[in-house]
Amino acid sequence: YIDAYFERYPGVRNYVRESIKSAKLTGYVTTLLNRRRYIPDINSRNYHLRSFAERTAMNTPIQGSAADIIKVAMVKVHEYLKENNMKSKILLQVHDEIILDVVEDELSIVKNILKEYMEKAIQLRVPLVVDLKQGYTWEEL
Repeated sequence: YIDAYFERYPGVRNYVRESIKSAKLTGYVTTLLNRRRYIPDINSRNYHLRSFAERTAMNTPIQGSAADIIKVAMVKVHEYLKENNMKSKILLQVHDEIILDVVEDELSIVKNILKEYMEKAIQLRVPLVVDLKQGYTWEEL
């Protein structure tokens, strides 16, 4: 399955190799917004420590960049709500989701700005597509 994936998307394999290579040279990896994560065991002689460090070098730029994007969107949404004296509030973030408590008469506006700010938080070469769901409880969603 993994081999088939890499055959279909050869750029991913190259990305993985380059991430590890870069981490071995510099001792760290970066996210899209240039946050650094130092990886001290990337050149370890211990196979287990080195393997874990290599996985970290592969995953951190992806997961960290996703965190960068969601944080930028959250700040923009929060500022919009505050500047427009809205009663709706951001409650929490879970991975790539932002959970809000939205006042019913603000629902349409909040949905629009949430989608816009999440999709345009950071300019990428590929589009970010956001799905919105609403319900009275998180469980309902």
